[in-house]
Amino acid sequence: MNKFTCHQGIAAPMDRANIDTDMIIPKQFLKSIKRSGFGPNLFDELRYLDEGKPDADNSGRPLNPDFVLNQPRYQGASVLLSRENFGCGSSREHAPWALEDFGFRAIIAPSYADIFFNNCFKNGLLPIILDEAVVDQLFKEVEAEEGYQLTVDLENQKVIKPSGEEIAFEVDPFRKHCLINGLDDIGLTLQDADDIRAYEEKRRASQPWLFDVVK
Repeated sequence: MNKFTCHQGIAAPMDRANIDTDMIIPKQFLKSIKRSGFGPNLFDELRYLDEGKPDADNSGRPLNPDFVLNQPRYQGASVLLSRENFGCGSSREHAPWALEDFGFRAIIAPSYADIFFNNCFKNGLLPIILDEAVVDQLFKEVEAEEGYQLTVDLENQKVIKPSGEEIAFEVDPFRKHCLINGLDDIGLTLQDADDIRAYEEKRRASQPWLFDVVK
């Protein structure tokens, strides 16, 4: 999992509430358990003017010019600004996979669905909760200034505007530790690899019959 310490990037505004996981990555594209390859179908129904088919090449598909991520000013965006209850709906982990694969590193919204919120941290994506009034002001500033960038400083728990104004945010200390060190669940387990190996060797010596291979 990629480490997250401090990130600066263009902010893209998704000005709607209750964006569910089927909107983030539609069900017909959930054909793989790999974490990569979902970015081209992120927000597929909003992003394209036709209906996407699983395993099809997206090149040549007509883009929706009104969709925010298709607009030139938001190309390369890596901070997503949205409204309340982001990530509601099904528990599919493909949703943060698709966002991360597209290039997003952080999301800013007033609230999130619990499962999506947890899945973000497990996949290197930082979901930031800010007061609704603060988020509303960010929407106004992002839309007023082309190329508007935000700096997300996880170590100091601050979102920094282009003006230098700092907005503090809360984050669970354990989740912060995991993101800063790039540790997903497997990475956390592998930190104890020596102890696990020692336990297995001790058990093999004391109970060898458990490890006999039946031929």
